[in-house]
Amino acid sequence: MPKLALKISICGETRLNKVKILQGQGVDEPLSETGFKQAAATGVFLRNVKFTHAFSSDLTRTKQTMYGILEKSKFCKDLTVKYDLRLRERKYGVAEGKALSELRAMAKAAGEECPAFTPPGGETLDEVKMRGKDFFGFLCQLILKEAGQKEQFSQGASSNCLETSLAEVFTLGKKRGSEFNSESGAQGLVASVLVVSHGAYMRSLFGYFLTDLMCSLPATVSKSELASVSPNTGISLFIINFEEGREFKPTIQCICMNLQDHLSAVAETH
Repeated sequence: MPKLALKISICGETRLNKVKILQGQGVDEPLSETGFKQAAATGVFLRNVKFTHAFSSDLTRTKQTMYGILEKSKFCKDLTVKYDLRLRERKYGVAEGKALSELRAMAKAAGEECPAFTPPGGETLDEVKMRGKDFFGFLCQLILKEAGQKEQFSQGASSNCLETSLAEVFTLGKKRGSEFNSESGAQGLVASVLVVSHGAYMRSLFGYFLTDLMCSLPATVSKSELASVSPNTGISLFIINFEEGREFKPTIQCICMNLQDHLSAVAETH
């Protein structure tokens, strides 16, 4: 059955990330100098990976991160990026533009805790999860449809090409569990998808993978790590297996989570 390699990167750092100000959807801050360096470093790390699709949130920080990644690519500089509102960060309502400490104070005053607390005008965790679930369902159906349309052609060379480009990159950083080889079940790849989104949103999506779709984890990744907010331009890789008769509930294997090896040379801007 067809398989999909899903590479997810969180957007680079902004000035407001640095000072712990909530951006959400309403504060559309560009990347900082460090953020641009992070995006470029991610692009260098992924330069040999052949992507078939690219999706990004439509907010400035994710657009700039996606551009920084594809700009360094050997194969995908001209790949069309599809901007999808379903990939936007969680909406924090009246707390957007305010310090994270203020959100925590608002939650405490309401007798609740973050991240479960929803400020006025913000999205609940369930609403964020539904956005992620909707996007993932759309992506799976798109890939299955395209795979079916190409079925009459020989896919062996193309599939092998996708697998080889991944294996060349994700044999690195083994201490983080990012081992990628034929044993990881990547044979038969029909698509290699790059997604750039946001930390709180991706924490919700990863939670959906783990709790609803029973995503398998490498030994080096804990369930608590899967539930934590990803670092700026942290990279995660999942193999989605479309088993016969389970196209709306595929099996998912996490190859690596929040990989940061590529950021070791990025100097922080003070």
